[in-house]
Amino acid sequence: MPDSPDLAPLAERMRPESLDDIVGQDHLLGAGKPLRRMIESGELHSMLFWGPPGSGKTTLALAIACYTKARFIQFSAVTSGVKEVRETVKRAEFERSMHGRRTVLFVDEIHRFNKAQQDAFLPHVESGRIVLIGATTENPSFEVIAPLLSRTRVYVLEGLGAAELRTLMRRALESDKGLAPLRPEVPDEVLDRLALVSQGDARAALTALDLVVTACPPDPDGTRRPTVELARDVVQRKFLLYDKSGEEHFNLISALHKSLRDSDPDAGLYWLARMLEAGEDPLYVARRLVRFASEDVGMANPNALVVATAARQAIEFIGLPEGSTALAQAVVYLALAPKSNALYVGYEEAKKDALETATEPVPLHLRNAPTRLMKELGYGDGYQYAHDFPGAEVDQQHLPDGLKGKRYYRPTDRGFEAELRKRKPGPKPGSKDQ
Repeated sequence: MPDSPDLAPLAERMRPESLDDIVGQDHLLGAGKPLRRMIESGELHSMLFWGPPGSGKTTLALAIACYTKARFIQFSAVTSGVKEVRETVKRAEFERSMHGRRTVLFVDEIHRFNKAQQDAFLPHVESGRIVLIGATTENPSFEVIAPLLSRTRVYVLEGLGAAELRTLMRRALESDKGLAPLRPEVPDEVLDRLALVSQGDARAALTALDLVVTACPPDPDGTRRPTVELARDVVQRKFLLYDKSGEEHFNLISALHKSLRDSDPDAGLYWLARMLEAGEDPLYVARRLVRFASEDVGMANPNALVVATAARQAIEFIGLPEGSTALAQAVVYLALAPKSNALYVGYEEAKKDALETATEPVPLHLRNAPTRLMKELGYGDGYQYAHDFPGAEVDQQHLPDGLKGKRYYRPTDRGFEAELRKRKPGPKPGSKDQ
């Protein structure tokens, strides 16, 4: 027996049934906007909705099908496969031939389909047997195969603003299919709090509102008057948008890295907190900090690598939440350290030469000669032992002949590298890096 509508989640009960009832996405659905014009003209095409959770992807797909009087079939990439696609196409062909009715196939989380499963849509999308609407929270450029991407139009949905979330919550409070039967009187400051913690997610906002209202005991007259304190107790944390394997993961680590590179410790601490509080693996963050210490600080402050490595060891030793301060310490240290990418640039140039130039032999004077034959072949001949010379400095060739005089490491004048620059003379006349 199907569930009673009264048992459905509040977000499902309050789902808009028409385009005019949809809140938000004015850049797509406003008067004269391309998607709105397409829907009103009835000229449907296959499309992808890319947006954060709770931005209305399913609602919009359903409203499009209702407005255009198309048959709506929904399934999730988590539970469905190629077999279900074939069955859907057969039903769509029957509907079109017998009743002249189009079929909208809505695929939630389409990014979870593998390449072969996505391939199954191609001939049917191309022939127009179905109108495919795929929904994804991930960047379709990376998660949807190119042939399917080229046959669909991508529409980007945005998270809802605080005012839009408050509008949806007030609707739910006033609707008989929502929370009106519970006789709630919810002050604006409670709605503001719920809008804040929901972070643009309409489903999260309505779920939080439902929890707060139902958790509030009624007054003698039956009215429920939840307070901000109750809202804080019921919904203690923000719904942080994050996917440890998705685009937001890479967006946040990029923001952290660039904040440190630009010597902004405050932004560094903020992005670190965003990642850790959303559930990121602290060891992943620690590894990136170790990388940063060599790539962006390098020899301008050699101690940066020591601090970053110590933070990694600390997080392994004590874990979270205590270890978060060790990572915070490394973030601030790295942000305020003098910067140099001379090591990174130097290694990349050396790597390029190692891979692309002739593989020349090691000069004879640099080779050890542990056997008589090797000595007879000249291994080690002419080698000058640095400690036998003033200042332990010698002038002898160390690179192969084809790279003689090549310079890879070029110290900057920042931090400790300024001292290293004095110790490392410039390129010799006639060298490759003069």
